[in-house]
Amino acid sequence: MKFVDEANISVSAGHGGHGCVSFRREKFIPQGGPNGGDGGHGGSVYLVGNSTLNTLVDFRHQRQHRAESGQAGMGRDMTGRCGADLRIPVPVGTRVHDQASGDLIGEILQPDQALLVAAGGQRGLGNVRFKSSVNRTPRQSTQGTPGEQRQLRLELLLLADVGLLGLPNAGKSSLVRALSSARPKVADYPFTTLYPTLGVVGQGAERSFVLADIPGLIPGAAQGAGLGIHFLKHVARTRLLLHLVDLAPDHELAPAQQVQAIQAELAACHADLAQRPRWLVLSKADIQTPESVAQIQAELLTALQWSGPVFVVSAHSRMGLDSLVAAIQAELFQHPPAASSSKSYHPLHA
Repeated sequence: MKFVDEANISVSAGHGGHGCVSFRREKFIPQGGPNGGDGGHGGSVYLVGNSTLNTLVDFRHQRQHRAESGQAGMGRDMTGRCGADLRIPVPVGTRVHDQASGDLIGEILQPDQALLVAAGGQRGLGNVRFKSSVNRTPRQSTQGTPGEQRQLRLELLLLADVGLLGLPNAGKSSLVRALSSARPKVADYPFTTLYPTLGVVGQGAERSFVLADIPGLIPGAAQGAGLGIHFLKHVARTRLLLHLVDLAPDHELAPAQQVQAIQAELAACHADLAQRPRWLVLSKADIQTPESVAQIQAELLTALQWSGPVFVVSAHSRMGLDSLVAAIQAELFQHPPAASSSKSYHPLHA
């Protein structure tokens, strides 16, 4: 299935049904009085989190979504049927914006979480509501109000605990394959990862975390080089970043230059990510001798003046993976996810 993380849709809530003007007409019952019923409320439009979806591709084919309108009131005090709500399934992690104002309406962060995006119209009142001691034959009713119509921009941000950064071919996909059951494409040429991949690492609900692999960045990505920075948003919700550094001796950039290149792109376009906790992970250590790895690590830390955690791993031989996973689990346990600050949506009319 094609990975699509942005879509524009139109949603229309149902109109409220009109109230009815009617009078009781039965044999042998003179002056029966009013009996016009109320209309039904219009259906509202909700976006509902669905854990089985991981792309917005369906919204590229169906852009118009309309809830059912309420039925008009009828005689004999019969109220019109309310319109059915429209519940649209979206992937967990979807962020919803109003296209006209650009405001954030809300976010879907949990399965089955419902977000109101268009409120249904209110019902009209039938003439029986206007009966009084001085108005025995009311001939007035009210009209149902129209439902809201909105143009929405949907943006999918994957929900992950740990994000992977690095140049193309730094070993990010290999690390995901080694630590989880996810199977992203791995090959000996750049940009084998064309869209983000998620992998669940660990065993048990309390000892697992989600790892996000995004396409590699290259110098100039902020200006559109390579695949650009489009997919960086998928690590925006992560609590920890792993910066993979390729230790292959034939790499065109020295290890310190690899780190500096990514740091420059983060600072240029995502200042928040540049301040996120970040660990260095020296990958492909199995193709170097232990002495060479120790020398490269020492030179790297000196050049960067790095004081944070550093791990030396090999996805092929699984060297250092257990220590890395244990350290990540301990870090995430000490820093649980912050409570969601997503906005609640209030209808434009009561």
